[in-house]
Amino acid sequence: MKPRISVLTLAVADLARALAFYRDGLGLASEGIVGKEFDHGAVAFFRLNDHLMLALYPRQSLGVEAQIEPTTHVQGAVAIGHNVGSKAEVDAVMAEAKRAGANITDPARTRFWGGYGGHFQDPDGHLWEVAWNPAWELPEGVPPA
Repeated sequence: MKPRISVLTLAVADLARALAFYRDGLGLASEGIVGKEFDHGAVAFFRLNDHLMLALYPRQSLGVEAQIEPTTHVQGAVAIGHNVGSKAEVDAVMAEAKRAGANITDPARTRFWGGYGGHFQDPDGHLWEVAWNPAWELPEGVPPA
C-alpha cells in the first residue's frame, strides 16, 4: 500500500454540534452538512491541507457504511496530531480549542523529546495533540502563526 491517506473520518454523536465545534469554534472552513438527501449520507467536510480532508460522519451512518456496530468509546484509541510552527502557536491553538468547548486533557508544556505540546478532546472525545517540534519543518506553503 502506498501512503495516500486523504480523509480522516470521525464518528460523531451529533453532526450539527460537531460541525459547530470545528467550523465555528476552531475556524475550519466547511460548506456545512451535505448529503442529507441520502439515507445515512449526511456528512461535513473540512479541507485540512492540499491532500487531507477531515470528515464528520454520524456514528450510526459510519456503522452502516462500514458494516460494523457503531462504537461510542473513542477515548485513547487514536490521537490526531496537529503540528505548528512555534510554542506560541501551540498555546494559541490550545486556547482556541478550550474556547470552542474542548476538554483540555494535557495542558501545553515542554516535552521530554525537546518539543512543546498539549492534548485536547473534541465534544465526542476524539483526542488531538497540538505540538511544536523544533526538529521538524512545516511543509512549504503553511503560513506561520
